[in-house]
Amino acid sequence: MRTPDGTHPLDNPVRAALTGPHARFAERRGRILRYPVDVAPWVALPDEPEARDWADAAALVGPGGGISITAFREPPPDDWEVVFDIDGVQLVDAGVATEPFPGAARLGPADVPEMLALVERTRPGPFLPRTVELGTYLGVRREGVLVAMAGERMVLPGWSEISAVCTDESVRGQGLGTGLVRAVSHAIKERGDTPFLHAAAANTNAVRLYESMGFALRRRTSFLGALAPDRPATGPSAPDGDRPAAAVR
Repeated sequence: MRTPDGTHPLDNPVRAALTGPHARFAERRGRILRYPVDVAPWVALPDEPEARDWADAAALVGPGGGISITAFREPPPDDWEVVFDIDGVQLVDAGVATEPFPGAARLGPADVPEMLALVERTRPGPFLPRTVELGTYLGVRREGVLVAMAGERMVLPGWSEISAVCTDESVRGQGLGTGLVRAVSHAIKERGDTPFLHAAAANTNAVRLYESMGFALRRRTSFLGALAPDRPATGPSAPDGDRPAAAVR
């Protein structure tokens, strides 16, 4: 499925999400969109950002504020400080066998402290206090302790991203992560969407596991993090209609 301008939603997934199913989360200035800082770190740039776009991004996050960008390979302006630049891969469903996970429980806001603790132990990638609002999250507990989870992050027209796949070291090798990914994929496909996910290219074990499950490489991508200049650039401000809007919660 392509957008009206002929591009594919997965080519700029953050923008496709924030102008589509996740529009209720979008904070905006000019052509720059982002998730609230307690939901997800991602910022969406136009495909070919201009100087004004970078100025709007700096104004949106504030002096010294951080942005995280995916699917964008051009360096930011010289007055931005790059804090990470990671090669990644984007994988899509190419025949994933899906099924429910009878031992998994639906996780919600009340489970966030446990989810954050598991993320702290396992480091699967960004997960923030309101990330759970983005989609369905499933988890497995052992002796009352959350030891594995997986869920949905970006939701695009026709596509849903699987994210926060993590398993505590004490239960690794038991197939919990695989079972949860299959279960989340099952729910995504049941509603007519296609699952996809991102991974660091260097995480070859995870990439091989996802490929063995039926995910296939769609494209190589990148994850860039940068800090805005400490002093905002001078110049005309964005029109009132493009000033940051609070997300609908």
